[in-house]
Amino acid sequence: MFRVLVVDDDFRMRGLIKELLEKQGCSVTSSPDGRSALALIKEHAFDVILTDLKMPDLDGMDVLSCAKEESPYTPVVMFTGYATVDSAVEAMKKGAYDYIEKPFEPDILLLTVKRAAEYHRLVDENLKLSIELERSFGLDFVGSTKAITELKKMVEKVAPLDTTVLIQGETGTGKEMIAKLIHRLSPRVEEKFLPINCGALPDTLIEAEFFGYEKGSFTGASGQKKGLFEAANGGTIFLDEINNASQSLQIKLLRVLQEGNFMRVGGVEPITVNVRVIAACNANLAKEAEEGRFRKDLFYRLNIITLSVPPLRDRRNDIPCLAHHFLYKYRKRFSKEMNSFSPEVMTALAEYSWPGNVRELENCVEHAVVIENSKEITLRSIPKEILTTKHKADPFEQPGVFRLEETEKLLIQRALCAFDGQKAKAAEALGISITTLWRKLKKLKLEN
Repeated sequence: MFRVLVVDDDFRMRGLIKELLEKQGCSVTSSPDGRSALALIKEHAFDVILTDLKMPDLDGMDVLSCAKEESPYTPVVMFTGYATVDSAVEAMKKGAYDYIEKPFEPDILLLTVKRAAEYHRLVDENLKLSIELERSFGLDFVGSTKAITELKKMVEKVAPLDTTVLIQGETGTGKEMIAKLIHRLSPRVEEKFLPINCGALPDTLIEAEFFGYEKGSFTGASGQKKGLFEAANGGTIFLDEINNASQSLQIKLLRVLQEGNFMRVGGVEPITVNVRVIAACNANLAKEAEEGRFRKDLFYRLNIITLSVPPLRDRRNDIPCLAHHFLYKYRKRFSKEMNSFSPEVMTALAEYSWPGNVRELENCVEHAVVIENSKEITLRSIPKEILTTKHKADPFEQPGVFRLEETEKLLIQRALCAFDGQKAKAAEALGISITTLWRKLKKLKLEN
């Protein structure tokens, strides 16, 4: 139910607008002049303010000015006659949401009010998210979708247990962040966390870098050097892109995991280490092992606990929360005063496919914070490729005929998405009972 303030010195017009909006379920407060409207704006919160531009004493511009001061995000719509259109345009430059030219069609009024109220709702959600994230800034694991909630529970469960963990997910989904979180929640938190990219070192340096060497073991070895495993002793070592490790490195890693010891290059005595290993890959490691590109015995040693991180396109409801998380992070870093995204930007972020996942979203928000000059992230500061690429065409816009079951499935998915998974609201929007919705979810295998 929208809360609307109607300001007009014309008694008949004021009554007609009030009656029209109340029939649509709006809660309407009316005011005969600008002075009483100012008092109402200071005392009450409204979703939309409708005001005539020309009124005796205090006019619509005064109402707009007061609204912007008392409730800067409440949209103000101006009524204007043909002769004062220029003034209405000027009002929009000063912050009015829109204007309606008199006389107007009822449908035009209703559509404008609905759009303005939706704009206010989006802005309000933006602000709430911003405040929420400001309170919880520093928590790395941002997201509340089902997949992320379950992943958080698994991280909390396995972190205290000293076992090997394999993290699988596309590039940019946050695998290293999850590894760091596991380390931070483990008994090893006071010791080192050492991240290593397995595909970044050439084969000629791998053994020396990972396991160290003794003096004189090869040309240039002028002294003894500890390897990365030795340096991480007591702590956690994170082997990123383990699927890119060479065959020779895979053999040596297997020994460390099995025996807990290794020998430096040129050494004669085994060195025992106590290191927790967390590995990550951006491919299906089971498939890599099955097809001979990764050692099966090493895969079995790593595959004790496997955590799968979903791509961002599969957790779109987390995009607003993540976007605000990064906005808060970078506005602090760059000392910028901004706390929200325009509704158009949030729509664009939701429609983009995010092939680079969370990392790409973070880069996008950082870019926007650097470029933006206003107190709100607008479309002009968003990279062009994000504005021109959409994630998926609407199935109903595609040519051809769908089977009834497919159509039903798409409609239910769309309704659940629109109401953030709230089944009661989705059922109401679909015109069916909640019991019928549950039955269809089961039949179509959409319970999750």
